[in-house]
Amino acid sequence: MASGREMRLRIRSVGNIAQVTRALQAVSASRVRRAQQAALATRPYATQAWAVLRHLSSQPGRNSVHPLLMDREQVRHQLVVVLTGDRGLAGAYNMNVVRYAIDNFRESPVPVSYVIVGRKGRDLVTRLRVDIRAEFNSLPAEPRFSDVSAIGRLLVDEYLQGRTDQVHVVYTNFVNLLRQVPTAKKLLPLEVGGGERIDVQAAGRGTAAASYIYEPGEAELIEEIVPRFTALQIYQAILESLASEHAARMVAMQNATENANALRDTLRLEYNKARQQAITSDILDIVGGAEALGG
Repeated sequence: MASGREMRLRIRSVGNIAQVTRALQAVSASRVRRAQQAALATRPYATQAWAVLRHLSSQPGRNSVHPLLMDREQVRHQLVVVLTGDRGLAGAYNMNVVRYAIDNFRESPVPVSYVIVGRKGRDLVTRLRVDIRAEFNSLPAEPRFSDVSAIGRLLVDEYLQGRTDQVHVVYTNFVNLLRQVPTAKKLLPLEVGGGERIDVQAAGRGTAAASYIYEPGEAELIEEIVPRFTALQIYQAILESLASEHAARMVAMQNATENANALRDTLRLEYNKARQQAITSDILDIVGGAEALGG
């Protein structure tokens, strides 16, 4: 059985751990709110860009199609972007998204390469001995579009140069503070055909089925919007992943704090029992000695 001094040291150590995890929980709670606001702020722009792109692709008499909008006749290679975090202490967040990506593309009939975003994901995927095409890490805590545009340029170049025929992104979709869902999404080629038309209103009137005159021109707009929209989808996925990571870390640190407090209470109870037992034993020795002297 541990001595009283050792138990006091353990109680103090567990208390220090609880203070650290409580501080990390507070930091993650602050960051998840900002990350959630950033993810929500980009959605109107992404929705409008998608509406314009859908409208351009459905224009009557359209005689130009961007290469990023064209399906390949034969898919010979797939590129998968996996979005993870640079830091741990987030429970099973990083492991879940990596496992989801590997499981989804393990049975692919064509070769699959990976682009890893995040130091933790790189470490996990490297152990699996898969083909890693590129890696990105050390993104800012609150990334801007310019901070992640290099990822979008890499994916567009890989697709246009024929080194891959499909591009997918695997990220964690932020639902709420307690639920984050690993999600796979096809990035390239962009699928803008089919389905219902998205209304593009002008001064509150008009529909996407109408024909508009674009300046400087339809081809120039498609050439600018399509690559930018690809990078925008990556940016949106990164913001969703950041919000999910902070939420997972906040919950993990909250559980760690509760477990540390429970362990500290258990250790205190054991320490008090041992101390009481020692005091009782000392009293019995004193009483026994006094009776022996009296006899």
